[in-house]
Amino acid sequence: MLRIPYLSAGVRNNARCFSVKFGSLNGLGLDKRALGDRKQRTFSDRSQLKYARRLVVKLGSAVITREDGNGLALGRLASIIEQVAECHHEGRECIMVTSGAVAFGRQKLTHELLMSLSMRETQSPSDHTREDASSTLDPRAAAAVGQSELMAMYDAMFSQYNVKIAQVLVTKPDFYNEETRKHLFATLSELISLNIVPIINTNDAVSPPMYIHDDTVVPGTGKKGIGIKDNDSLSALLAAEVQSDLLIMMSDVDGIYNKPPWEDGARMMHTYTAKDKDQVEFGQKSKVGTGGMDSKVQAATWAMARGVSVVICNGKQEKAIKTIINGRKVGTFFTDCPSSATTPVDVLAENARSGSRVLQKLTPSERASAIHNLADLLVDKKDQILEANAKDLEEATKSGLEKPLLNRLSLSPGKLQTLSIGLKQIADSSYENVGRVLRKTRLAENLVLRQVTVPIGVLLVIFESRPDSLPQVAALAMASANGLLLKGGKEAAHSNRVLMDMVKESLRSVGAQDAISLISTREEISDLLAMESHIDLIIPRGSSDLVRSIQKQSQHIPVLGHAEGICHVYLDKDADHAKALKIICDAKCDYPAACNAMETLLIHEDHMNGPFFTEICNMLKHEGVKIHAGPKLAAQLTFGPSPAKTMKHEYGALECCIEIVKDLDEAVEHIHKYGSSHTDVIITENDETAKQFMSSVDSACVFHNVSSRFADGFRFGLGAEVGISTARIHARGPVGVEGLLTTKWILEGTDHTAREFNEGKRTWLHEKLPVN
Repeated sequence: MLRIPYLSAGVRNNARCFSVKFGSLNGLGLDKRALGDRKQRTFSDRSQLKYARRLVVKLGSAVITREDGNGLALGRLASIIEQVAECHHEGRECIMVTSGAVAFGRQKLTHELLMSLSMRETQSPSDHTREDASSTLDPRAAAAVGQSELMAMYDAMFSQYNVKIAQVLVTKPDFYNEETRKHLFATLSELISLNIVPIINTNDAVSPPMYIHDDTVVPGTGKKGIGIKDNDSLSALLAAEVQSDLLIMMSDVDGIYNKPPWEDGARMMHTYTAKDKDQVEFGQKSKVGTGGMDSKVQAATWAMARGVSVVICNGKQEKAIKTIINGRKVGTFFTDCPSSATTPVDVLAENARSGSRVLQKLTPSERASAIHNLADLLVDKKDQILEANAKDLEEATKSGLEKPLLNRLSLSPGKLQTLSIGLKQIADSSYENVGRVLRKTRLAENLVLRQVTVPIGVLLVIFESRPDSLPQVAALAMASANGLLLKGGKEAAHSNRVLMDMVKESLRSVGAQDAISLISTREEISDLLAMESHIDLIIPRGSSDLVRSIQKQSQHIPVLGHAEGICHVYLDKDADHAKALKIICDAKCDYPAACNAMETLLIHEDHMNGPFFTEICNMLKHEGVKIHAGPKLAAQLTFGPSPAKTMKHEYGALECCIEIVKDLDEAVEHIHKYGSSHTDVIITENDETAKQFMSSVDSACVFHNVSSRFADGFRFGLGAEVGISTARIHARGPVGVEGLLTTKWILEGTDHTAREFNEGKRTWLHEKLPVN
């Protein structure tokens, strides 16, 4: 008799759950669209996974079941179902391969068994039925009970998202027999075309675990199949047969390691290709279920060879499915055509740490020579740099990049010359950076303690639009012997590439070419922020949105920087008018996109009684500055500038806000309320007022009769800066080499022991010694 599939609709109201079984029963015909008719797409990069249309999600027993092995992890399962439902509503075709029926049934049968025990049996010390109840149950009976319960639960959960599901029970003959195999995939095709999510599991109630030998020829194809011995191989076979774009295999491990994760030297493999096969050592299989990590790799490799991209991930991770589809580095990505031969970021980070140690071993003169070499290259090869920068500017203009970002992106011969001078300053002042003695103490006779400067380790600098940041930060890293990873914006790709070649050339002259690298892969910033084992400090340089986002996302790596540059200039009642006009103009108009540009001008109310206020407004308007009025100024003017939407705003352009204050105290209070602790200025001829302002304002930089634009590492004589920090620990203000160093303690003695001091055989001195 011809075996064909049939659909039996549930009878509950608005039934969303359908049950599909394969047997000798009447059913549907085979006139529907075949799954194999669709053209296969292969992904070479994680960023392409968002285009996956057909998706197979395999849920392993360790994901579905509780840690004690009894019952299901309902909270975790609900999250997975929510993600699958979201994918379904996005228009993706979803198929699930699930375990859990045995575990769910065992929980139910154990309860029934215990309830049936008499009081005497329950309390008898010689009767171990209570303790051994779950292990003595027949797994087939447990599967029979669990299958219906499991699907009822799936039905209830998916119905919350208005998603219809169908159960598809399979056994060995359904794959080995040509007829039933055709019916199986025709049924899956029918279900998908009806916008139903098929949920596939093995019919463990009536058959032993499936096993098809690897050398078995799949009927109707003449090709060898995959040995089906667990849900890993089952999901791989299904994904290949239905030409799935992506197979997500969810287990209880984070991904594939080159050796068991608990062994020394184990390293997570974020990308796996066929050539990586010999790099993996396997440990024991999962304590729950039938598949081990070796079976997962074999199944994933088999599917990958048939055009299916595969990700093996930890199903216990929050939002794992959506995170994978969004291109994040979660789990191990299997692909037979990696996007390029670029070095993985974790390897670049390891190289950077090794390179940092090479830099530490160099003499100060050798480190300085590398920086001098880079400074000379900026001038000698300026034509090459400017040509690459012109390409970036052209592409950025076409893409509609905002004008402030275009200004930051632009390089010029003058900028390169200034950069070169700054780098030479860094080189000339770098001789005592690393290994400088900060404190020296004689603790006891022949026992001397020194505190010396050392590099932090590996830095990650993320910057937008500013290609001039690259050589600046690279020089500071060389001067402080830090390893460095640079992640630049795509808008400066051409400029960054050329500048990075020059950095590598200068490092190569001292044998430390691996110390600094440019991350050119499509690495998501959020993935970089999770590399706490490789990166010691993150320094973002860019828009306030970028910095704020990085500060929010980085949970384990410290971030040095500032989210906003809301700088104030306070015009005191005793200000010199000519000086004030000069300073205000420079603070706002010299470089409006800079973080140290004035954003708010606070004017003492006495200046409103004369012509000086009008002079200031006319000067700003002449420079093309758009003025916004603060609440108090707007209340005094009948006709005037438009009211400021907020007093806490960084314009980053030829715009600023003007507000009135009645005295110094109100100015300081305004700055503390609306400022960003970056740079604030007072213009006054009253030295006492100036001293009070500078001691009261709690900002990284506080100036008297000086433009806010002086808050800069080069202008401070630091040579350059990695950024400006508004933090209150480690480094504050423009951060040069000093901010990239930490310390270590070196103690030298002869045969000293702590016990000798406890017993009074040696005496503490704690004598401070000259550091030189």
